[in-house]
Amino acid sequence: MWIECFERDARFDGADAEALVEEFLAHVRAAHQVPYPEHEIRLWARNFADASAREDGPVERVPSIGPIVVHPVTEDRIDDWLRFFDRDAFPDNPDWGSCYCLHPHTGDVPERPWRDVRADMVERLRSGATLGYLAYVDGRLAGWVNASYRSTYAKYDGLDPDGPDPGTVVGVSCFVIAPPYRRHGVSSALLDRVVADGQARGARCIEGYPRRTAPGTDSESFCGPRSMFDARGFAAVMEHDRFTVVRKPV
Repeated sequence: MWIECFERDARFDGADAEALVEEFLAHVRAAHQVPYPEHEIRLWARNFADASAREDGPVERVPSIGPIVVHPVTEDRIDDWLRFFDRDAFPDNPDWGSCYCLHPHTGDVPERPWRDVRADMVERLRSGATLGYLAYVDGRLAGWVNASYRSTYAKYDGLDPDGPDPGTVVGVSCFVIAPPYRRHGVSSALLDRVVADGQARGARCIEGYPRRTAPGTDSESFCGPRSMFDARGFAAVMEHDRFTVVRKPV
């Protein structure tokens, strides 16, 4: 397992997670001034170390892929969803391995143990509080999109108060694509399914939140590119510092 400093200026490798966390903390104390309490930094480092060992899926992008099949995450697919986030979603980026796509629902909150985040998201999926889709290629898990109602997203609470009722807006908050399947149209296939299902879900419109600046890595493209939404008839309705709100009526 390993931990990389959040400033990407040091990396620590070893078999003992606690020893790695202590090495990381010593580095942070000596090299950085951070506004977070030590217990949060320690927890972040432990989450990173655990993810670096747990996320053991392939990282090399394949040159071509077969047909993409998309399914909603119903009760019988939660095990697939867990397998995707436990192993395949972030083998190239353990820093995000503890997210489990809960952040849109909670907004910015202090670091939590990844097992607690995982359990909360499973409960949301089982209760229908979170709605999303998994993409498969040749029977293998390839990607996920969180397409819940905006009313469930603390991250976007208060967005466009004069616009449509948040309970009628499907918000496409996150795409997570496994490294081998990136830049092969998996996000597009997921978005197409969200749009196709909008009427049956009783949505008034579908909404996306592409970043206004280019991402630094593939995994940071989690909101989807603006061009993908433009190609499907989404129109910009609001600009924020970090993202554009794009919307398509159902």
